[in-house]
Amino acid sequence: MSMLKTFIAAAAVLAVSVGGTFAQEPDLIFKRSTVWKFLTPDHKLAVYAIDDPVVEGVSCHFTVPEKGGVEGMLGLAEEVSDISLACRQVGPIAFKEKFEQGSDMYRQRRSLIWKKMQIVRGCDVKRNVLVYIVYSDKLIEGSPKNSTSTVPIMPWGTAAEAPKCEAFLDD
Repeated sequence: MSMLKTFIAAAAVLAVSVGGTFAQEPDLIFKRSTVWKFLTPDHKLAVYAIDDPVVEGVSCHFTVPEKGGVEGMLGLAEEVSDISLACRQVGPIAFKEKFEQGSDMYRQRRSLIWKKMQIVRGCDVKRNVLVYIVYSDKLIEGSPKNSTSTVPIMPWGTAAEAPKCEAFLDD
């Protein structure tokens, strides 16, 4: 019996560590039912917005499916990997700190233990464009499903020049 308790404790620690912690949670914009379920929550598409915590002036919107039914209601459903992403410049861009190519911008747990969704950021130095991708992965087996969005860094308002993302890459 103690082996089972050890496994459950290890799984709980893993679930917390896989979820990740970030300074902000995304804002729910709206949800839309896609499949009606009798007496339990419907399957839905949920649209969220999140500001890049390192690059001021950039916001991303992503849409994720959320399972309903009994498993969804109890938080036991493994969500599918179909996630869409759109990122835009919404104000003057200012880099708060240096970042590495492919660094996590946001991470969210998509199942009780095994699956997580990640939004990562990079810099296309040649074109001065921020590149964001969203994908989901599993501890054992990843998912090839992904979505990419780019944000050309442009002057905003009366600013004569836009910053260069290359200057904020951590080597």
